[in-house]
Amino acid sequence: MNEAITYGLLAFTSFFTLINPVGIMPVFMTITNQLEAKERKRTALRATFIAYCFLLFFAISGQSLFKFFGISIDSLRVVGGMIFFLVGFDMLQARLGSVKVTKDEIHEYANDVAITPLAIPIICGPGSIANAIILMDSASDDPFKVGALFIAITAVLLTTCLSLLSAGPIMKVLGDTGNKLMLRLMGLIVMVMAVEFFFAGLGPLVKRFIIVE
Repeated sequence: MNEAITYGLLAFTSFFTLINPVGIMPVFMTITNQLEAKERKRTALRATFIAYCFLLFFAISGQSLFKFFGISIDSLRVVGGMIFFLVGFDMLQARLGSVKVTKDEIHEYANDVAITPLAIPIICGPGSIANAIILMDSASDDPFKVGALFIAITAVLLTTCLSLLSAGPIMKVLGDTGNKLMLRLMGLIVMVMAVEFFFAGLGPLVKRFIIVE
């Protein structure tokens, strides 16, 4: 039982670091700044729920699914890195807030951004997906560890949801100048993360290609 608790703490720490609930707040507020408070709340709940479902799905069947389609985690890292880089570049230019949405398009826009880029890859990115698959593989022989893993994923996603729901008041305190500074800083960090994701996946793919050749 003690091993399961230790394993759960390890899982919680790793997922919390990879998802970074506090760090995604400026991204969330910038992407949803066209939405009213009620719609923003709905988007936060929807995005975290979708990310939660994806993480559980990949934890349970990720390895089998990837093997069936011949997909590797490295390929996922490369694609996720490219998406992250584009999002980070717009953040660095403070351009994410320039999207104009009419009243008729608000609901559809909220649904779209809840799925991508919020749920995937900002909350549920290549790192967290890979982490879920690897941790599940390590815990598959111990039901207590599997339970601890699911509890850890649930706890981190609940924390993420609370973080997004409280983003509005926190961003209001920072003000417009503070938000722009935070946005540019986070944009730079997201771009650095994107480069790390990209080359972490590209290296093994190139090496595999050279060996095959």
